[in-house]
Amino acid sequence: MMRPARDEGTPGRRRARPHGSEMDPRDDPAAEIAGLRERLSRLSEAGRRVNESLDVDTVLQEVLDSARSLTGARYGVMTLADDAGEVEDFLSSGMTSGEAQRLWELPERWQLFDSVGSASEPLRIDDLNSHARSMGLSGLRFPLPVDPVVPFLAAPILHRGRHVGNIHVAQREGGGDFTLDDEQTLAMFASHAAMVIANARTHRDEQRARADLETLINTSPVGVIVFDARTGAPKSFNREAARIVDHLREPDQSPEQLLDVLTFVRADGREVALSDFPLADLLGTGEVVRLEEIVMRVPSGRSVSALLNSTPIRAEEGGVESVVVTLQDMTPLEDLEQLRAEFLGMVSHELRAPLASIKGSVTTLLEAAPELDPAEMTQFFRIISNSSDEMHHLIGDLLDVARIETGSLSVEPRACEVTAIVDEARKRFLSGAARGDLRMDLEAELPPVMADRRRVVQVLSNLLSNAARYSPEGSPILVRVAREGTDLAFSVADVGRGIPEDLLPHLFRKLSRSAGARPGSIMAGSGLGLAICKGIVEAHGGRIWVESDGPGLGARFAFTLPAAAAEPAGGEAGPAVGAGPPRRAPAGPVRVLAVDDDPQALRYVRDALTRAGYAPIVTADPGDVAHLMKEERPHVVLLDLVLPGSDGIELMREILKTADVPVIFLSAYGQDEVVARALDLGAADYLVKPFSPTELAARIRAALRKRIAPEGPEPSGPYFAGGLGIDYVERRVTLGSVPVELTATEYAVLYHLSTGAPRVVTHNLLLQRVWGPERLGEPWLLRDVIKRLRRKLGDDASDPVHIFTEPRVGYRMAASAVPDPV
Repeated sequence: MMRPARDEGTPGRRRARPHGSEMDPRDDPAAEIAGLRERLSRLSEAGRRVNESLDVDTVLQEVLDSARSLTGARYGVMTLADDAGEVEDFLSSGMTSGEAQRLWELPERWQLFDSVGSASEPLRIDDLNSHARSMGLSGLRFPLPVDPVVPFLAAPILHRGRHVGNIHVAQREGGGDFTLDDEQTLAMFASHAAMVIANARTHRDEQRARADLETLINTSPVGVIVFDARTGAPKSFNREAARIVDHLREPDQSPEQLLDVLTFVRADGREVALSDFPLADLLGTGEVVRLEEIVMRVPSGRSVSALLNSTPIRAEEGGVESVVVTLQDMTPLEDLEQLRAEFLGMVSHELRAPLASIKGSVTTLLEAAPELDPAEMTQFFRIISNSSDEMHHLIGDLLDVARIETGSLSVEPRACEVTAIVDEARKRFLSGAARGDLRMDLEAELPPVMADRRRVVQVLSNLLSNAARYSPEGSPILVRVAREGTDLAFSVADVGRGIPEDLLPHLFRKLSRSAGARPGSIMAGSGLGLAICKGIVEAHGGRIWVESDGPGLGARFAFTLPAAAAEPAGGEAGPAVGAGPPRRAPAGPVRVLAVDDDPQALRYVRDALTRAGYAPIVTADPGDVAHLMKEERPHVVLLDLVLPGSDGIELMREILKTADVPVIFLSAYGQDEVVARALDLGAADYLVKPFSPTELAARIRAALRKRIAPEGPEPSGPYFAGGLGIDYVERRVTLGSVPVELTATEYAVLYHLSTGAPRVVTHNLLLQRVWGPERLGEPWLLRDVIKRLRRKLGDDASDPVHIFTEPRVGYRMAASAVPDPV
């Protein structure tokens, strides 16, 4: 910022003068001493007040209030400078919040602050108005009740030679000018205040660092315990350590009591009972332990295996003062190892069965070939062929799972006819051992689907085999394909055994098996089929889910794939976009902003984005988002749902206020309700951790595809009817001349209703276009948004002007009064 040169001869302006330069020699020394004592007393009292707190905001306000009190000023302003010397903060005293805001928003504020706030010594001005005019600010009008003549006094806040800020006071209570005593008093107080402010800021920084460290330790998946080496008592421990302890101790047992009965089995086989060897003696040795696997046991039989590290912290005299112990619970790894062993056993069993058939058939053919007639030999050859196919399919499933987990599953989507894909899956199903009453329901005039034909046939074949396996023989299996927004929805429904509600969220995980699965089948035995289906669908940018009303009530598996063409369905309600009007495809590399406080997750996302050809912009600090959105202008935002000191959903709202970009949330298992709320409020999609690079890239492609303008006509101009105006280009809604603030979802619903006006837009079509096919059958979502829209538009549902209800069908709006572009 350019700083104007100071005018030493400015009228009505006084520099600080040496002490006594304004002293009348006839003054009474006793009166002067009394005045000095009174000044020191007031300074001492003010110093006591500002030292009462270490909270930065409280200290700053108390400093400013005390400065006004010491000088008898009506108004006070404090400006604080950043490391570059620029004003970064502004506090006020003696004025309302509205007056302070208007003062801060004065166009001339920077020139005024430069002229009175950059000196390294106190400044006293007889009239601030005259000073402003001399600086060329003749139009300056203070938004405060002030006298025609405004006395002014300023003192710099200097700490260790650095200009921290300035204290400004103006307009003495009761009138009159500020005196030399006032000037000296304010200068002395500012010097003391500088140290107090510096201490408060240091305390704040230390508290923040401590809070950050405590948060890091508390959220760590590794247990951390700090022991007092002299007594053996635990001084502090984090949540994971408490969880491990809670697993071992009885409900009414304290951690100290647990230590008395705890036994450690070390890696070398030594068993240490704390009842025989006091913990203080063990800790006092100062032994450093690195990555030693131990087992902790209690008399009840419960035990925990953990990876232990131990580091002593020594006092200045060299003795061990405390010991930091970290414990990593090995139970999840042991469970994983057990699962891996079971999986290998299952694979061995699944391979052994066809191998045994092949071995038996070959042995029979070799030893008894002369005695076999051609029909018997053909049967043995068929057994060998079928068993080889069975092994081939299982090995193929294993390879597919490995590719999905490493993100290397390749799909090559091309425009394919839906009928050809469904027919091939039907033929494969009917040619196999499975039997069922297969029924087809394909919507008329379906567009081509963007799909890797071989892979999608694989998905449908798996789902059909699954339906037949868990349904009574000969029961109907319905395959349905329908248009849903920009996607095509495939579904396979059966009337079989159904699925318990508690199993639904886990069906698509590797090694998950349906309740009641019959042994001996690849799908039921391996638990890989549905995981492969999920990986293939998500690699296309689609989503797969399952619905079931419970055991004995059948199940419906459904997935979506992008349509090769994006024409409006039936001409209703305009283009199919996720959360608003059409967008254009970004030019050049797609910039993706990723926000996650986990450094490893952030590094994983960055590498995955780079390999996929995107330009990653990453940050772990939610406070950087506003700046990065403005400077980098990303096309997509990846946002962790849980961020330190920030609500992910609120951060999404702030992003969507300034930019129309798809926001994809990164969530963990168990956050379904929060994810649903995020989708309702405008999120484009979500990913459940852990996810593969293939799925991440596919989700981004799908989100961008929904934002790209579809083929077909866009709105020919703005919408206007009954005082309601919608500018689609600016994405602005007005009622009369008053802007109406809408959320992304509210605007999306209004967009589709207005662009479809005066036609009726059905409930399902609105749910598809705004929320996606996953939310079909949830009209309450739509009703809630319509209710909010009517409230914001001043519309009465019983006598509407803007949004009309067509019972049990949908909603419509009046035709626009502006048929042509404006």
